[in-house]
Amino acid sequence: MKKKKWFKLQSVGLYLLLTLLTYYSPELMLFYVICGIYDVSRNSDLESSLFRRYFLGNGLLTWVLSPINILMDLITLPYDNKKIYQLDDLPNAYQQEINQILDVTKSQNIVNELTGRVESINRGMLFFKWYGKNIDNFFEVPAFHEEYKYIKTIGISVFNKQVQTREHFGPLRATLRLLYNINDVTDRESYIKVRSIENHWCDNKLFIFDDTLSHQSFNETDGIRYCLFVDILRPSKCNYVLDFFVKSIATIAEKIKFIFYNHWVPLK
Repeated sequence: MKKKKWFKLQSVGLYLLLTLLTYYSPELMLFYVICGIYDVSRNSDLESSLFRRYFLGNGLLTWVLSPINILMDLITLPYDNKKIYQLDDLPNAYQQEINQILDVTKSQNIVNELTGRVESINRGMLFFKWYGKNIDNFFEVPAFHEEYKYIKTIGISVFNKQVQTREHFGPLRATLRLLYNINDVTDRESYIKVRSIENHWCDNKLFIFDDTLSHQSFNETDGIRYCLFVDILRPSKCNYVLDFFVKSIATIAEKIKFIFYNHWVPLK
């Protein structure tokens, strides 16, 4: 309850900041509006509800960070943001790290370790690494604490049966989100949707996307869904800039991550 109240206060604070900008610096506010319109228009299936959620709902923080995200788009040139990625779209060095972490995931008894801890919750999250910082928990997987050049966040996302998220936006575009279905889902009603694109875990166990796009996850089945949850640096000619940025925000991100995961139960 305290987290929800704090989240509401944060939203009020952001709205107040935007109001003050409009009054005292209309030029800067116009700049923010232009950045926001560009940013939200990257989504497919543009409709009024999408703009309303971005500017007035759960996309507000993504809008506030839109100038930084646009800067990330420029820094990563000449690599185009494909929005939805296949593994082969990434450079070989990225693929090697990803395949390494997937091999580790397949070798662990993750489902057995977590089953008893998730039966009574809707959504759970277990982090091993967060923006490059290692997180200790009850489940020891040493390989998840290794130093990776491109992988910055490693976690396990758990959806209980008949559970879904709201459609929402990720905050920062310095990284891409990678999800890998750990257990073998056979029902098409367990999937992730990025606007008009749907990835059903029974068809494709691996899904990589730009999570600042509006997206929503579903598990409308009678079984629990387990996914590896990974953030990787976006491909760039100057990875050191993105890496420095990610490391710089790690401490702040650790303190405010409950804003983005306030509907999730941390698995302990």
